[in-house]
Amino acid sequence: MDEHPHGGFHGLLEVIPTRADWILDLIRANSLWPLLSGLSCCAIEMMSSATSVNDIDRFGMFPFRASPRQADVLIVAGTLTTKMAGPLVRLWEQMPEPKWCVAMGTCTTSGGRFKRSYSVVQGVDRVMPVDVYVPGCPPRPEGLIYGMIRLQELVKQRRGEWSTYVDRGVQRQDWEGDVS
Repeated sequence: MDEHPHGGFHGLLEVIPTRADWILDLIRANSLWPLLSGLSCCAIEMMSSATSVNDIDRFGMFPFRASPRQADVLIVAGTLTTKMAGPLVRLWEQMPEPKWCVAMGTCTTSGGRFKRSYSVVQGVDRVMPVDVYVPGCPPRPEGLIYGMIRLQELVKQRRGEWSTYVDRGVQRQDWEGDVS
């Protein structure tokens, strides 16, 4: 090890936090704990991804959490209405960092068949940041599993960037008002 000009050592001690971040990101990527937020067709397909036929557990996605404080992935499935935008944002804010969002289905990503309705938000990305989009109406369980595998890859690639990754550039609005 070399002596640092201002005293102390550099080299090995500077490498250790990088290695620790790398190990923590591998652990995070392989132990995602999803929180469910869904209704209608997409939610049924999301639940069927946990059955013995599809078995999302084998990819490191542990059983679905009931509390946002225990989850690090929010899976939004189905049509998001303006009335549900506020509670969904509150769930998102209660989740600990780092956290990720998966938008599942056409209704979630763009409003789907109901996008012209006055009460439908035209995409969950208008109220919160989305990391992975899973297309389909409704997407098959294999599509959700593939989306979660893509999320695992994103988590592994973005190691050590959580301080800049948290803000993702979504504009905050008053969710009691108009979100269209």
